[in-house]
Amino acid sequence: MITIREEEEKDYEKVFILIEEAFRDMEYSDHQEHFLVEKLRKSEAFIPELSLVAEDENSIITGHILFTKLTIENGSETFESLALAPVSVKPEFQNQGIGGQLIREGHRIAQKLGYHSVILIGHEDYYPRFGYEKTSNFGILFPFEIPEVNGMAVELVKDGLKNRKGMVKYPREFGID
Repeated sequence: MITIREEEEKDYEKVFILIEEAFRDMEYSDHQEHFLVEKLRKSEAFIPELSLVAEDENSIITGHILFTKLTIENGSETFESLALAPVSVKPEFQNQGIGGQLIREGHRIAQKLGYHSVILIGHEDYYPRFGYEKTSNFGILFPFEIPEVNGMAVELVKDGLKNRKGMVKYPREFGID
C-alpha cells in the first residue's frame, strides 16, 4: 500500500539519495537530478504542495515527484505552466506503478491549485499514458534541441494550452539559458 503525501523538510536527505539512486543507471541522464531538486526547493519556482513523496506501509520513501513553475513566452505574452522534473522511484520499487501514482496525484493537486498545464522532457512510451502529447502539437518549443517525441505537455483543464504557443522558459536553477 502506497501513500502519497507532501514532502517535508525531514525527508530531504532520503529524497536526495533516492533521486541519485533512481537515475544512477539511466542512459539519458546527466546524473545531476538530485542537485537540481535541492536548487529548485530554494527557488521562487518551488511549490511545496507539488513536491510529493510516495511512502510504503513501513514509512519507507519509495518515490518522489517535483512540479515547479515555468513560463511559456511569446513576444510580450507570458503564460504560466508547470515543469515536471524529475519523477524518481527507488530502483527496487520501479515498475510497480508508483511513478504513475505520483504523476496522477501531482496532476490532481496542480489542477486544484489552479494550474492549467504541465510540460516535461521524457520518454515517449511512458508519459502519453497520462495524457501527455508532443509540445509541437500545441506550438510550444524548447530553448534547446531535443527529439520532438520527448518534449511533451498535458492540459490539466480543457483547452489549458489553447493559444499558448511560444518558447518554454525554465527557472534559472535548471541552468538553461
